[in-house]
Amino acid sequence: PPPRHAPLRQRGFMVRPISRDEWDAGDYVVGRVCQPPRGYTEVEVPTGRMVEVAEGTDIVGALGTRHATLEVTGTWEEIGDNGQMDLLTSAGLFGTMTSTSPHAKQLIATEYRGHVLLDGEKATMRQFVSAVPHQPFAVPTVLLTGTSMSAGKTTAARAIIRRLRMAGLRVLGAKLTGAGRYRDILHMADAGAHAIFDFVDGGLPSTVHPEEAYRPVVHELLSKMAAAEPDVAVVEIGASPLEPYNGAAAIEAIKSSVRCTVLAASDPYAVHGVMHAFGMRPDLVTGIAANTRAGIELIEALCNVPALKVTDPESLPDLNRILGNTLNLAASALRR
Repeated sequence: PPPRHAPLRQRGFMVRPISRDEWDAGDYVVGRVCQPPRGYTEVEVPTGRMVEVAEGTDIVGALGTRHATLEVTGTWEEIGDNGQMDLLTSAGLFGTMTSTSPHAKQLIATEYRGHVLLDGEKATMRQFVSAVPHQPFAVPTVLLTGTSMSAGKTTAARAIIRRLRMAGLRVLGAKLTGAGRYRDILHMADAGAHAIFDFVDGGLPSTVHPEEAYRPVVHELLSKMAAAEPDVAVVEIGASPLEPYNGAAAIEAIKSSVRCTVLAASDPYAVHGVMHAFGMRPDLVTGIAANTRAGIELIEALCNVPALKVTDPESLPDLNRILGNTLNLAASALRR
């Protein structure tokens, strides 16, 4: 991910190759686009804006790992001696692609120019994480999880944030797992969230990370979220809790605060699969699987849980009722 928190432009930095045994996830590196982009052509800058790149463009990003079920897998650990690196996400996650879907666009190919050095030392994402006093996270939370990536979690988060904001609540939006793209949580701010956070604020480029190292990061992040003093939190778990993004660990960290669980599903049968495999019963199913009446009826018949297309104005009374009941809010407040 671009150096959202690192003051590289202000301080100035050098770029120099370093020994491979000194590399690690979260290191800032520079990759030079080594051929004309033919699939993805844009990258995300620190503000969340997308800009087009061309052959010869130098990109500052971070080493990391992606394990996307529907698009691409890859990791920094597979970068070879030739220094060829793929941009695993448009947000600057560098590694080598290990597999790809035939439906995915061609990644931007780069060559390793070196690590970012500040005062002669390599710059890392964790280096720029500000410490905060420990604070327990006890904010009533709407948890959004999914059966896979691109199932509709962020769309559902926006709709829910809007309803809660209309009730006059101070809403926090957060994404605790995934592969970092700033625009995901910016969408939450656009919907009315007063404060937004993701794992990049904890110093991770993605949460495909050893669980024992992820757990302290998520607890640091929860302290920052609690310090924002929201009335309610809308928290997204990227991908699904069964994928290697530490979704299960994130849910464990906030489970005492969860009042409403929303499952975004890619198809009705996946709802049944996640419920069975993860032992969860959502308060609401939404996402791609609930886009049509046929999908909604199948979810309700298979799983005996309510399903809604949350972007449909006709579903708002039911969405208001579910949020009101689980969060103990007056229905009149949500109808504003």
